[in-house]
Amino acid sequence: MEQKKKRVYRKRIPYGMMNFEDVRKDDCYYVDKTPFIEEMEAANKFFFYIRPRRFGKSLTLSMLQNYYDVNKKDKFEQLFGDLYIGKNPTPERNSFLVLNLNFSVVAAGIDDYKDGLDATCNMAYNFFCDVYQQYLPENIKEEMNKQEGCIDQLQYICQECDKVGQQIYLFIDEYDHFTNKILAEPQYMTNYRKQTHGEGYLRLFFDAVKAATSTSLKRVFVTGVSPVTMDDLTSGFNIGTNYSLSAEFNEMTGFTEEEVREMLTYYSSVCPFRHSVDELIQVMKPWYDNYCFAINRYGQVTMYNSVMVLYFIDQYIHNNCDIPRDMIEDNIRVDYNKLRMLIRHDKEFAHDASIIQHLVTDGFVTGNLKRGFPAESINDPDNFVSLLFYFGMLTIDGTYRGKTKFVIPNEVVREQIYAYLLSTYKENELAYDTYQKSDLESGFAYDGDYKSYFGFIADAIKRYSSQRDRQKGESYVHGFTLAMTCQNMFYRPISELDNQAGYADIFLRPLLENYPDMEHSYIVELKYCKSDATDEQVAKQREAAIAQVNRYADSDVVKTEVKTTRLHKIVVIFRSVDMVVCEEIE
Repeated sequence: MEQKKKRVYRKRIPYGMMNFEDVRKDDCYYVDKTPFIEEMEAANKFFFYIRPRRFGKSLTLSMLQNYYDVNKKDKFEQLFGDLYIGKNPTPERNSFLVLNLNFSVVAAGIDDYKDGLDATCNMAYNFFCDVYQQYLPENIKEEMNKQEGCIDQLQYICQECDKVGQQIYLFIDEYDHFTNKILAEPQYMTNYRKQTHGEGYLRLFFDAVKAATSTSLKRVFVTGVSPVTMDDLTSGFNIGTNYSLSAEFNEMTGFTEEEVREMLTYYSSVCPFRHSVDELIQVMKPWYDNYCFAINRYGQVTMYNSVMVLYFIDQYIHNNCDIPRDMIEDNIRVDYNKLRMLIRHDKEFAHDASIIQHLVTDGFVTGNLKRGFPAESINDPDNFVSLLFYFGMLTIDGTYRGKTKFVIPNEVVREQIYAYLLSTYKENELAYDTYQKSDLESGFAYDGDYKSYFGFIADAIKRYSSQRDRQKGESYVHGFTLAMTCQNMFYRPISELDNQAGYADIFLRPLLENYPDMEHSYIVELKYCKSDATDEQVAKQREAAIAQVNRYADSDVVKTEVKTTRLHKIVVIFRSVDMVVCEEIE
């Protein structure tokens, strides 16, 4: 009997782990973000930091809590000894009582937010009193619980800590958790204003936080996804500084390409990798990279979504070192599904419709990036673009005509945006036969049957277009077609970059790393004519399309990426919502 080969030891991949102490105790691979501690200590003591979901914020928060917690002093060497900050500790290490409030677990809507916030904070306050009992006055827990509500309880704790000379570091995670409710259901705006303005309970809570900074509350770190609530609360806590767009903290969460390469290099040394590091980077980069959170860092570094990188490596190693067929983890889909209301604004507001249509069809939008704005002003074009940026659905791509230029960062986001865009074309989800769609996609990839595939898309365009959609004309047809082709699991659509003269050709890059036996790739030139266009005008559009598709077929990106597939040059022309040309150019 053949002896089983002994497994080579390797560090655990910390995929899904958010507790820094567990990551370190379990000897997980950790990308060292501790150098940013020095920068944070030199910054404002009341620190706001906004990043998209699933981008490593919670682990960073946990790292900071472990570093500053007075109760973790005897574990400092174990947790930080081999990291940058372990070799270069700051004077404030292990010198705080850490109070951690996670607003994501507040079990309440905007109508009963007070009760939910009180319950969540009270649980955290009781835990605080228990774990720091030796540093606190006697009976603080019992007396704290006699106070009514989270505001009075916080004030009491801070005052009592001040009496015994103890310093508190307050962490608030997902402070904006309930904002999504407001964005999704505008009828809640009145109640939202009651909570965040004047004598609103949430406003008063942040007033109390501000007041406590004159006693024992010496540092505050607040994080979330959206700057909307921050702006509404800013006069209640106007001593905080928003560092979300600061160049010095651009790389504090997420991974740089250098960090991804180092991780892949390590795992390739302890696992039987079937691809080189360069080959894996080439696969991962279009899906997970290209985030930039500071205008001054554009062109210098881009950031990978750290959770997606860990997902990919975990899937790769545990699946015989094959490229994962599904490049998007299910949790990412769930998180982005919460952002559906952003795309739903496309149906309600002309500004937003213009923004999203321009984004999908032109490949970019422009605007002025805002550090914060009130929830009631979300429909301002610059505010809406900024919100998409903070949610991670747009990223900085330089400047254009004096404004910041934004693009969809990568294929993970592109897939989500296009899926939601399709759903806005009909009040409910598109009711096409998914089995038929899947069968047509397979025939497209393996048999070269482009006519059936584009005929299906044309039928869907005509069937689901409303009168308003038809009025959008060219942008509607292009947006719908792009969205449908992006859902094709066999391809990654690539549009010609920076084509500001009109709509670009689409190269459907074959995903041969996932489907090595597929046989066909495509360049599609899509043209649009108005409903009253003559046959002669259609013929002129066809000639222009032929010239463009031939030019693009000769580009380096196409020549490199077709690989073993046969390239088809396809011209598609719509007259209004009717497809009148669908042919292959030899």
